[in-house]
Amino acid sequence: MLDILKEMTLGDLIDKVAAIYPDKEALVFNNRRDTYKDLKEKVDRVAGGLLQLGVKKGDKVSVLMSNRPEWIYTKFAIAKIGAILVPINTRYKTHELKYILGHSDSTTLVMMDHFLTYDFVQMIRDVCPEIDTSEKGNLRSPELPHLRNVVVLSDRDHHGMVPFPEMMKMGDDPSIHAQLKTVQSSVMCEDIVNIQYTSGTTGFPKGTMLTHHMVLHMFLQGERAGCTTADRMIIFLPLFHIFGNCSALLVAVTHGACVVLQESFSAGESLRVMAEEKCTYLNCVPTNIVMMLNDPAFPKYRDQLSLKKGLIGGAPIPFQLIVDMVEKMGISAIGAVYGQTECCGITSHSVKGDSYKVVASTVGKPATNYDVKIVDIGTGETLPPGKEGELLIRGNSVMRGYYKMPEETAKTLDKDGWCRSGDLFIMDEEGNLKITGRVKDIYISGGENVAPAEVENFLFTHPKIKQVQIVGVPDERWGEVGSAFIELKEGEIATEEEILGFCKGKIATFKIPKYVRFVKEFPLTASGKIQKFILKDSFLKEMSPESN
Repeated sequence: MLDILKEMTLGDLIDKVAAIYPDKEALVFNNRRDTYKDLKEKVDRVAGGLLQLGVKKGDKVSVLMSNRPEWIYTKFAIAKIGAILVPINTRYKTHELKYILGHSDSTTLVMMDHFLTYDFVQMIRDVCPEIDTSEKGNLRSPELPHLRNVVVLSDRDHHGMVPFPEMMKMGDDPSIHAQLKTVQSSVMCEDIVNIQYTSGTTGFPKGTMLTHHMVLHMFLQGERAGCTTADRMIIFLPLFHIFGNCSALLVAVTHGACVVLQESFSAGESLRVMAEEKCTYLNCVPTNIVMMLNDPAFPKYRDQLSLKKGLIGGAPIPFQLIVDMVEKMGISAIGAVYGQTECCGITSHSVKGDSYKVVASTVGKPATNYDVKIVDIGTGETLPPGKEGELLIRGNSVMRGYYKMPEETAKTLDKDGWCRSGDLFIMDEEGNLKITGRVKDIYISGGENVAPAEVENFLFTHPKIKQVQIVGVPDERWGEVGSAFIELKEGEIATEEEILGFCKGKIATFKIPKYVRFVKEFPLTASGKIQKFILKDSFLKEMSPESN
């Protein structure tokens, strides 16, 4: 399949895999099961329905849904007709929804009616009140001039919105089949297929433009991780995020593996699903593993797990967590991964055979379709192994740029195609990459640079600490100092003095946090990344004169 991938589109991919593995289980969700033949048929029906609604090649189609089969049908259907997928974070509120729909120039929104406590129907009505007086498919909104269609997955009818089953039925019309084939044949592998907005952990989202060719290189990631048709991959990472959308879903589909879809992550429920569905492949962030290992249900399901392979990323990985994944969860092949939306997901990861130390302390070597270098953040000079600097990435899966943001694009992509990661790394003599922090996370205390990740890794060795995050905060004497936000293991009690005493004599004094704050949980993005800026904001509010 590798040679063919060079010229394929996502629509071609579904057709090819369905032809090779028609009766193989492709998708499991609760009690629903699709073979690859079923998956292709449903993708074609959604694609035909979108054409009937007037969606054209190059149109942007936003998707606001939790992890459901309809998300996957819609993703590949959009690709088949040459439209462009715009995933929307299910935690967004009205202001953010309006921004994404407007900034992306979306002509169509495909959504579910609600998820958890979020009422998406009311949100779109608040954003676009004209929908209450508009006919289906003929929406006109001064605030969102491009938006014409809202398709809703719901048990109820909603005025002005096309029910998702109705759209699929529209795609059954035989007259649309020939049109679909014609449109699909016009789609090129270098066409934009996805405007993937950044997760917004440090600022407002920017839309990264990714092509069919770029995202299909996730096939190489699957090869490196040893993915096969026999694998059953659980996906609870949100599909609107690059990790779930590309680095998980496309790895599975390009290898004819089975996707076991979970609507959202829940430690106990995820353990049950993995055990009952005999899942072999896990993609996750460290927070997921910590929560599962500490969940009361873990002892029940521990011996029932069939896990063999795992990719973990999104945050530094403590050594003990790697040991626990192997010894307690049975994952014999673990890859510590690094990636970013701008580079289509994972750009570097360790592989089977790497030692625990390599997996825990590095993110392995760059993927074969990327070149990397580490440069001095001041001069831009390329640095030798052992020296810390910013990681730059170049390759055939680096974004085309940010949609309608030329100035931001110029800050990230240089004239030679190098993409600034914004992350600090050291490369060892073997070529393994070790992340040491964010360029913006680094704080300067008394003239000394402090990398929060280094202090976090040290504090994680404290036997009472479950999770820890270090944030640089203002200080009159030193300029900046560290504040440690700590979540203790269940049943443990600790004091600020105990934590600071643990540091003394073991790490440099300028690295020892000045403040310690105990928390019950951390603010997370929907993909499980800890939002440090919220921690910093809470500290600053606590210390402000107005709060005293």
